[in-house]
Amino acid sequence: MLTILYFASVRERVGRAAEELVLPAGVADVAGLLRHLGQRGDAWEGLARIANLRCAVNQQMVGLDSPLADGDEVAFFPPVTGG
Repeated sequence: MLTILYFASVRERVGRAAEELVLPAGVADVAGLLRHLGQRGDAWEGLARIANLRCAVNQQMVGLDSPLADGDEVAFFPPVTGG
């Protein structure tokens, strides 16, 4: 089971803050998870195309090639700016 968290404009785009999802067969990394989520259609299709989409696995910033395992927490959020 994966815990997936969505923050800020990503949360607004997909209409939820979190969900639990059984790790899909054949999904080995964050990029694969994004492709899987994109199959839901509508707002989900564009999730992987968000410019500079940030992701974390188990509260560590990672790239899209980061491997996933059962029990991981995955978070998606837009880039942030300060000033």
